[in-house]
Amino acid sequence: MIVKPQAHWLARGIGSATTAPLLLLAVVGVTLWLLERSTQQVKQPALLILAALLVVAAGCAALAWVRPERAGLSPPHVMLSLGFGGMLLGLLYDFLQNGPDRLGTLCAQSGTLDFIDSLRLHAEFLPGMHVGMLAGGLLAIPSLRLLRPHCGRVLCSLFAQNLLCSAWMLVGMTAGALWLSRWQIGNGDSTIAGMLGGMFCGMTWGMVISVALYRAYFSWRERAILRIQG
Repeated sequence: MIVKPQAHWLARGIGSATTAPLLLLAVVGVTLWLLERSTQQVKQPALLILAALLVVAAGCAALAWVRPERAGLSPPHVMLSLGFGGMLLGLLYDFLQNGPDRLGTLCAQSGTLDFIDSLRLHAEFLPGMHVGMLAGGLLAIPSLRLLRPHCGRVLCSLFAQNLLCSAWMLVGMTAGALWLSRWQIGNGDSTIAGMLGGMFCGMTWGMVISVALYRAYFSWRERAILRIQG
């Protein structure tokens, strides 16, 4: 009798409604703490980190509610995790290319612009971050098929759907950066850590909106098919 090897515990649990949010919260907290320690720009770092953690945690809870976990890997959680990782790697590239002063200027400018202008400015000054986030999100397609070969095509391997989720994360990333930057400006401050914390928050809620929209679409389509057949 041939015994098939079971998936590694990380492969089974990284996308779950418990493990993935804990990993994402750890990434947010540690990243913002290290960034604040290296720049020492934030007047109230604990308040900034707490606000980002609460918004990301609320987004993860909403994502678990919108897309309840069935078993093992949850495609939205995996995509969000990879998007976070790609965004951080791309931001590191931009940081090394431009330096902290230019990024600090970007933060100050973003807080005074509207959404479209801010999106254009971020794409111009932070190309690595945007490419990394999109690449990380789309990497969910082959990774999910590899780790969970029996996963349904609709939820795991449909390129257009993953591209849509990536687009919503991109929109949320800019909107979140604007929100937290303006909140900091209201408190007399505007920092790289604030912009990054807002990006984490916006990406999480962008994924929530995307998942809610496509699940609503599939639900509507199923009801329409049943009405036609009936």
